[in-house]
Amino acid sequence: MSDQLLLEILEDDSLGSVQIVPEVLEVIAGLAATEVDGVKSMHGSFATGVAEKFGKKSHGKGVRVELTDNGAIIDIYVILKFGKSIPKVAAKLQTNIKHNIQTMTSIQVEEVNVHVAGIQMDNQEIV
Repeated sequence: MSDQLLLEILEDDSLGSVQIVPEVLEVIAGLAATEVDGVKSMHGSFATGVAEKFGKKSHGKGVRVELTDNGAIIDIYVILKFGKSIPKVAAKLQTNIKHNIQTMTSIQVEEVNVHVAGIQMDNQEIV
């Protein structure tokens, strides 16, 4: 792994350094998103869908992390439950994801961009 794909946490270097790969942020954001009422599921790529069919669970599914000089920009792709307020669910997603990442890693989150990829009614296909 190259050094540019790692986030280094600098607090007290008397014991050494702590490096966090972006995939860890994806997992934290994905799990934080599924905690929000109104989120039916995460929307991943075709490849993650195929991998899940074979039993491989991807907790970072539907999450993209971009590293900047000031922290991280998170893009999250979700499928929401029918009947829920999209602006309210999106605001809760932004708050929960930012809080969890900053609490667990001390990495500043610049933005959490929510992309609603679909709406799912009870026991029906995604619209």
